[in-house]
Amino acid sequence: MDRYTRLVNHGWTGSLAKRAGLPRPAVLRREEPGAPLVPGPVLVLGTTPLAQSVARELARDQDVRRHGDGVERWGAVVLDLTAVTDPGELGAPVLEAAPEIRRLARGGRVVVLSRTPEADDPPALAAARQGVDGLLRSLAKELRGGATANGIALDAAAARAAVVGDDGAVALLPSITAALRFFLSARSSFVDGQTLVVTRPDLPTDGTEPTADPARPLTGRVAVVTGAARGIGAAIARTLRRDGASLVLVDVPAAGEQLSAVANELRGTALQLDITAPDAGTRILEHALDRHGRLDIVVHNAGITRDKLLVNMDAGQWDPVVAVNIAAQLRINEQLLASGRLSPGARIVSVSSTSGIAGNRGQTNYATTKAGVIGMVRATSPLLAELGGTANAVAPGFIETEMTARMPFATREVARRLNSLQQGGLPQDVAEAVAFLASPAAAGIGGQVLRVCGQNLVGA
Repeated sequence: MDRYTRLVNHGWTGSLAKRAGLPRPAVLRREEPGAPLVPGPVLVLGTTPLAQSVARELARDQDVRRHGDGVERWGAVVLDLTAVTDPGELGAPVLEAAPEIRRLARGGRVVVLSRTPEADDPPALAAARQGVDGLLRSLAKELRGGATANGIALDAAAARAAVVGDDGAVALLPSITAALRFFLSARSSFVDGQTLVVTRPDLPTDGTEPTADPARPLTGRVAVVTGAARGIGAAIARTLRRDGASLVLVDVPAAGEQLSAVANELRGTALQLDITAPDAGTRILEHALDRHGRLDIVVHNAGITRDKLLVNMDAGQWDPVVAVNIAAQLRINEQLLASGRLSPGARIVSVSSTSGIAGNRGQTNYATTKAGVIGMVRATSPLLAELGGTANAVAPGFIETEMTARMPFATREVARRLNSLQQGGLPQDVAEAVAFLASPAAAGIGGQVLRVCGQNLVGA
């Protein structure tokens, strides 16, 4: 939490800020051991078999209601819009939800279920399905008190897999359940206004994968994290370890001391390696197999910046950024895939950036590579499908790190406030998104980019 957010939410400075009408970014609800999934009852709105199944799934451990019934504060509202076929049909369910959303608790959640537009949709159907995206993004900008709104969209293949049973409900795909619980939880505190697409039924593997512990879903899995010595990389490593993974932590030799400290803390192994080396992928794979016997998860976090206006840039600023941020990832992935030795259900998760989506002044080189990462995961995910694997990316916005702490004060303060939550995120926020995409239950989510930016006001 930055100093301003702390001051306007506590003690006499908080009271003064409230009287003065100053912006008061909320203290976000973040993951704590033993904390409930949501801060109150969950309202599930919708009459489809999918809505019935969602209510039944959540009722296993939550207080779930199907109608607004005088509850003072909802912990979450789940709105099913998968059945709409015309824009005119959106009004009734959305306006029914509106007064309930008004009663959302601080740190509450709205999750909207929808269908993706398909190439052969009639115009009215395509308009209705695309309209949900504008609805969700706008709603997310209206929420207050650290509440967020996100969406889960089913494509045609995922929708076909949702077969209605004799009881009138459908068997939820594990990826729908996993995405729903991620968005409802405190782990998604800095994810806002985003939609994850469940792109296919969850793919089977050959049965050799470890059995996941629901409380530690990465138990038995081995994860590689590059750029793991500090900042976001170290946070990713800690979160994957919390979720049960064994770790191979990679960073350049110059960061060897810090890398060893993180590896010792997490009982992982350290690999000092320049990822731009021609054989980096092979060396990573051999290390993982020699020390741990398998390789399940690869997190491409390592990256550098060499910021300068394009008119003043030369190869000394351009080439190293391309080499580290995208060329190395492509080469490593190629070597891993060619080896045939990745585990069934392998996951690749790359760290992109909102700069790669919206661009950023003085970062043509960096934005090029981070946009390239998005293209890379979209093309790589189908290549992993035969293993039941996926490739996805997370795109952080302004995150409180050593690098952003070195920004000029005024620039840093403006950057912190340019999102719907009016504050910077934490490395842990990025790590939680990575851990979710690396989990076994996310098998039906592939080629996606999940922004972790508090719904940055610039970009899609």
